[in-house]
Amino acid sequence: MIRVVLCDDHAMVRRGIRDTLSEAVDIQVVAESGSYTEVREALRNHPCDVLVLDLNLPGRGGLEVLSSLREASSPVRVLIVSMFAEDQYALRCLRAGAHGYLNKAGDPGELIKAVRAISQGRKFVTPEVSEMLVASLATPGAESLHSTLSEREMQTLLKIASGKKLSDIAEELMLSPKTVSVYRSRLLEKLKLANNSELTVYAIRNELV
Repeated sequence: MIRVVLCDDHAMVRRGIRDTLSEAVDIQVVAESGSYTEVREALRNHPCDVLVLDLNLPGRGGLEVLSSLREASSPVRVLIVSMFAEDQYALRCLRAGAHGYLNKAGDPGELIKAVRAISQGRKFVTPEVSEMLVASLATPGAESLHSTLSEREMQTLLKIASGKKLSDIAEELMLSPKTVSVYRSRLLEKLKLANNSELTVYAIRNELV
């Protein structure tokens, strides 16, 4: 039996994923969670083979979950199931330690295939992601500027582009306003931009929001 832990901050989405996986007789969802803290607790209390993880979590995001698992040398294998487009986040997640990436708008049947493949020690990506992997290897210098951002910098970019104030961002990410200001400064420098308006335009043009 393949044991699965789900992590998504939307209960309706978790239910949809759980119902899809329940169609497979060899897969069992052993726990659900909706945040970084909850998923860490779920993984401690419920041994599992595959973590089905959303990227956009409140506070510390999915990439930070990946980072903490890698630092702990966890044997849990991770499938990212996200609303974010594959061409913007799939490679980033795979490099961060994910074993597969699916878009939430994809075929539900692919979810079962992905969980099975990952539980067997294999990677799972769609043909589109495979093409991107080949392209990135062939032209490594052609990557976008935002591919160099850290998880916190990316979170800050997305929240600024969504119109949130630095004080609100600090509260959501559980950081000090000064720290968020540092991330904003790094964003402007790395993306070669001048202000929040340009950050927002950049995010929209690159389909990050």
